[in-house]
Amino acid sequence: MLIGEVARYSGVSPRMLRHYDALGLVRPTGRTVGGYREYTDEDVRRIFHVESLRSLGLSLKQIGRALEDPDFTPSALIGDLIRWTEDRLARERELLERLRAVDASVPTGWQDVLRIVELMQGLNSTSAARRQQTVLARPGGTQAPAELLAGAVLAEADPNVAGALRWALARAGGDGVAALAAGTRSGDVGIRRRAVLAIAEMADAPGATALLADALGDPDPTVRGPAALALGRRGVTATVPTLVDMVVGGSNDVEAAEILGTLSQDPECADRITTALAGELAAPTADTATRIRLTQALVELPGPAVRDVLRQLAHDDDHAVARVAAAFVTAERDAGRVSRSDGRS
Repeated sequence: MLIGEVARYSGVSPRMLRHYDALGLVRPTGRTVGGYREYTDEDVRRIFHVESLRSLGLSLKQIGRALEDPDFTPSALIGDLIRWTEDRLARERELLERLRAVDASVPTGWQDVLRIVELMQGLNSTSAARRQQTVLARPGGTQAPAELLAGAVLAEADPNVAGALRWALARAGGDGVAALAAGTRSGDVGIRRRAVLAIAEMADAPGATALLADALGDPDPTVRGPAALALGRRGVTATVPTLVDMVVGGSNDVEAAEILGTLSQDPECADRITTALAGELAAPTADTATRIRLTQALVELPGPAVRDVLRQLAHDDDHAVARVAAAFVTAERDAGRVSRSDGRS
């Protein structure tokens, strides 16, 4: 076949076929009666081989070596191509995320685009100080897209920068909670924790309560804890087991105890909380520090049942625990005397 026929048959342009010929990659080896060079069936097969290898990303030089060198083994080159392709895809995904972030900001002019790009560059800085400054001093008053801030929140390990990002996200337009939802399902506990901490600061936003409720079932206590604190402040009694665990473990135990005290305003919940705390106090594994935290948590609760427990603890064999309980019993007794005295006067 002559070059025009081969081009129509193979889909490779005549110009590219001439280029292959000039490189010695595919040369027509046949001859017509008139002496013109023509492509044999074997030449056409070689063209298809070249095109197949090009589709894998090989350069023409690499293809020539692959077709001519009998000792050439493809494994190393294919491995390199896989790594190059993965790197290229990562760069393209990053570019796509940047373009989506710019689009989400609804820019009205190129200055808006440049401000968002500057914001992204600042958030991607290797300097924690610069990342924090970028968050706290957004350029030109441009509204940072919630999706961009959410992505930064989930990736940020520095606690100071993370706090600034959560603050900015809570005040950003758009649906920040929805942007964080995927983070609550991550296999990385650090990402789940960062997502829940950010959602907790937007607990009044649509969808936040459901995500925080799901987080109460997380296997990691550092994820459950922030969710329990946020929901407990809103009167969700399902948080009681996690809040009690926080008192036992000493993680945000003072705040957890205060919330348990508030939840105890409901008589049914008060009984449940008192029983749970008393049960932990009686646990054989509870050390002195744990029992002191539990005793202090009981002090936050109302009701005669709690007072009875504290009076018993005032005579506890552990003197440190007994002193804490006795101090409260004495303070309550003195307060009662003052109240009765005021009533007589």
